[in-house]
Amino acid sequence: MSTMSEDNNADRFIKESSILDEYSINWTQKLGAGISGPVRVCVKKSTQERLALKILIDRPKARNEVRLHMMCASHPNIVRILEVYANSVQFPHESSPRARLLIVMEMMEGGELFHRISQHRHFTEKMASQVTKQIAQALEHCHSLNIAHRDLKPENLLFKDNSLDAPVKLCDFGFAKIDQGDLMTPQFTPYYVAPQVLEAQRRHQKEKSGIIPTSPTPYTYNKSCDLWSLGVIIYVMLCGYPPFYSKHHSRTIPKDMRKKIMTGSFDFPEDEWSQISEMAKDIVRKLLKVKPEERLTIEGVLAHPWLNCTEALDNVLPSAQMMMDKAVVAGIQQAHAEQLASMRIQDLNVSLKPLSSVNNPILRKRKLLGTKPNDGFFINDPENGAEDSNVALEKLRDVIAQCILPQAGENEDEKLNEVMYEAWRFNRDCKLLRDGLQGLSWDGRAFSDKVDRLKLAEIVKQAIEEKTNLEDSQ
Repeated sequence: MSTMSEDNNADRFIKESSILDEYSINWTQKLGAGISGPVRVCVKKSTQERLALKILIDRPKARNEVRLHMMCASHPNIVRILEVYANSVQFPHESSPRARLLIVMEMMEGGELFHRISQHRHFTEKMASQVTKQIAQALEHCHSLNIAHRDLKPENLLFKDNSLDAPVKLCDFGFAKIDQGDLMTPQFTPYYVAPQVLEAQRRHQKEKSGIIPTSPTPYTYNKSCDLWSLGVIIYVMLCGYPPFYSKHHSRTIPKDMRKKIMTGSFDFPEDEWSQISEMAKDIVRKLLKVKPEERLTIEGVLAHPWLNCTEALDNVLPSAQMMMDKAVVAGIQQAHAEQLASMRIQDLNVSLKPLSSVNNPILRKRKLLGTKPNDGFFINDPENGAEDSNVALEKLRDVIAQCILPQAGENEDEKLNEVMYEAWRFNRDCKLLRDGLQGLSWDGRAFSDKVDRLKLAEIVKQAIEEKTNLEDSQ
């Protein structure tokens, strides 16, 4: 099936009628917060069935998420999409309604993977093997469609219900992408990141700094990153902590942890691993290979003895006991949350051309007349448009940089307020930015509450895309 027909099928599936005709929405009950915002509870009026509702701003990126999720959702180990509505919705903090996609999905009552393990007093190696097989089958389905999930982590693995044989399902396709061998932008969460993603980030940062990479071909990563993440998840399920754990927490990956990931340095500490089978250790070793070409494929995972053995494997794992201690789980999750904004670099396909190479009629005219803009303050003058636009974009990029890579030793909240104020001065006319900032308690000078940096980076990234697309169309 071609991409064009898939796009059309996804669009045809989207209803234009009001979701409120068929569903009641509980705006206060939130099931969890994905990258794109909270997931709420809704009830189908005709059956009284409780379902999950994800709401996205209606733009091409969101439609692509819906399309890729729908392509994969027929599999029993991937969360089902029931219906999608395109409606205008106005939230309390907004001055006017906005076009949004409302995605109705099956309710997953059994909770996240870590929570589930913590509820099992006797979580055995056989159970871990069965969970792994279901995750692998979901990945195999995605990969057979040439789709890389790119955000495989325990929080995105949910159980259907609380029964003993409840299936585990993969959700959140917000970072999924058709893998055409060109996945160059680093997308990852700490502890689950593959070495080549870090390498892509290193080169990405060098390019931004003006250092031209020495390799003749661009460095890419692909679906094998999902396999690396699977290896880390198996490791955590078996022992209760990640293989590449750092003793130092910070907003960026510490050097010791980065080195461990880049060199594939991990071990199986005797205290937790002495009772765990060699088969389990073998699949972990084969998934946590630094070189993608040496790593197990998804087919290799499904054929591995650990997923197919008839042995009892009824040894109780230490992970369940560790995860019963909420402080341990909270510690790992907090480390993820603290680093998420810095570690998940967004798809910033925005680059500013040097002024000398821009074919812009306003700039050409100014160059011929020899005029120079006044410095020191901003005037919303059409004749100033081109240079002001470059400055405005640069200010927005400064905000993203502060969100994802804050400088060590500075007061991060004060610095964020400072760079946001500068960006706001030059971009007050951007409705998308204005609406987004209202939801983050921006008062025009500073944020009055603690800011979700990842959310702010996403809002600013979308403002950059909108402004860039507008200029390109003029």
